[in-house]
Amino acid sequence: METSQGNDPCDDAGCDLVTVPARQGLEAVDILRRGAGEAVGPVLHDDGGGTLGFVVPAGTAAGWDVPGSTCTETEGRGLRLSPEPPVEGSDWLLPPGEAELATDPAVLRRALGEAARMIEAADSCR
Repeated sequence: METSQGNDPCDDAGCDLVTVPARQGLEAVDILRRGAGEAVGPVLHDDGGGTLGFVVPAGTAAGWDVPGSTCTETEGRGLRLSPEPPVEGSDWLLPPGEAELATDPAVLRRALGEAARMIEAADSCR
């Protein structure tokens, strides 16, 4: 794969991609970026702004069970960690080279849970 960094998590086996609704994903990105030592990897968004996709290490999809999200095995098909977006109609929110190599699935799981709780609390105050 094309990346400016070594130790690419998408080598050989490819990466997996966790897709979430944009609102929850943006909250999770904020949570991850504020967290001490909790790094966020490349993040894609669709042009319509409806979803965000977090690059995670290959194998994550096998055990992914977070409600409201999906984790897709790419097996190296089409997902390239390069400055150009890998899918037509998408763009990088956090591009490779400006982010860690991949988001740790356990850390992402916690951040998505916290984001969902924050959104639920905010919506219940309306």
